[in-house]
Amino acid sequence: MNRTYRIHPDDNVAVALRALNAGERVGTDGGSVVLRSDVAPGHKIAVRDIKKGETIIKYGFPIGTAARDIAAGDWVHTHNTKTRLGELLEYTYRPGFRPLAHEKPETFPGYRRKDGRVGVRNEVWIVPTVGCVNSIAKQVEDECRKFLPPEVDGVCAFSHPYGCSQLSGDLRNTQLALCGLIRHPNAAAVLVLGLGCENNNIEEMKKVLGPYDEERVKFLVCQEQEDEVGAAVDAVRGLFRYAAQFKREPCGADRLVVGLKCGGSDGFSGITANPLVGAFSDRLVAQGGTAILTEVPEMFGAETILMNRCRDEAVFRKTVDLINDFKQYFMDYHQKIDSNPSPGNKAGGITTLEDKSLGCVQKGGTAPVSDVLAYGRPVTRKGLNLLQAPGNDLVASTALAVSGAQIVLFTTGRGTPFGCPVPTVKISSNSGLARKKAGWIDFDAGRLLDGEKLPGLSREFFRYVMDVAAGRKKTKAEAFGRRDLAIFKSGVTL
Repeated sequence: MNRTYRIHPDDNVAVALRALNAGERVGTDGGSVVLRSDVAPGHKIAVRDIKKGETIIKYGFPIGTAARDIAAGDWVHTHNTKTRLGELLEYTYRPGFRPLAHEKPETFPGYRRKDGRVGVRNEVWIVPTVGCVNSIAKQVEDECRKFLPPEVDGVCAFSHPYGCSQLSGDLRNTQLALCGLIRHPNAAAVLVLGLGCENNNIEEMKKVLGPYDEERVKFLVCQEQEDEVGAAVDAVRGLFRYAAQFKREPCGADRLVVGLKCGGSDGFSGITANPLVGAFSDRLVAQGGTAILTEVPEMFGAETILMNRCRDEAVFRKTVDLINDFKQYFMDYHQKIDSNPSPGNKAGGITTLEDKSLGCVQKGGTAPVSDVLAYGRPVTRKGLNLLQAPGNDLVASTALAVSGAQIVLFTTGRGTPFGCPVPTVKISSNSGLARKKAGWIDFDAGRLLDGEKLPGLSREFFRYVMDVAAGRKKTKAEAFGRRDLAIFKSGVTL
């Protein structure tokens, strides 16, 4: 097994594939260096001398500058590297992409809904308009489990703390997020549960929701009921009968919408799990499907890669606004644009936000960027989409589901147990994590570090995701009933 990996010929750093000790001589793709200190797995080694102020290159792109002179064989990390990120930038559109060769869509058994969309699960959802009724929604879910028919995959109440004491943009985000769940094709039917006196009362929600199928979506106001739990249970039992009519039938992969997310990344994420997901994304897009890439702050420093893949100048301008508007959001709150990476990222070998971002955007593969979505807005254009949402795992994953993702692919180097409203596939960047957290991890991309090749592993992974879509496999988060909902909030709470 190789002990280091140099990602791109232009890189002046290599990644340690295992723990290395001071004094060891290691190969660096055509050369060798003697290590001047111990280096942990996933961390970087200088493959040549780097002068103070010189650019540090990884993935073939800058990840920062040397804060002091760095000798060949030195450990390269936060102690001797600083970010190059600054304020808002101006960008020029320099398109450099090739459309993917079309592939015949593979098929999977899915649930065709009356509006023409396809679900990968046949569930009944309970969506509270306001956090005040969370406990009632949960009680109704628990009561209804005993009545669950075999044709329905599950019943789930989604708790959240919002829907009242919110103003302007925050209230709108809550409404858009909840309406995205109400419309979601994984939900065969939905009970919307209101309190009655909240800002986001049912009549206000209906204005945002627009036309809806009255058989599929029911509304209940708790303050208007003498026995709100009993009334809600009766409503859900009626929705079970409606949902039971749907059966799996052959659907093409072109009907799939898959969200792409990473969290708890490490120094291996950008060379194993994220490229694996990128290969999946390309294959799905080639088959006419849709992928959504989000966590905008983790595009900072790699944004030009995405901008130059925009299908036309209009999408390029939307991408520029996506990046600069999110930078302005940081600045409005007097926060540094490079506040990322997290302590866990740094412990795993990620040094700067550029380092993290260049690994992160690989989940989007090589496909042209077809559209840019505002938070809470549904995907309407096939291909690779960019979505406005932060890097926070729960908020970003929820945003992907709200915009229509039936499945979320979540890469991680540190591990996490959560699941979002839709099946959440956890892909480990290293095999040690997959072994240690077998109850969290669904697929091990660390096998790439042991000599497996990306083309073969990506075929296996594509099959795995299609099995999840078909219901032949459940994700670990599904099996444990982990279904978290987190809505993006940025303003005042009354």
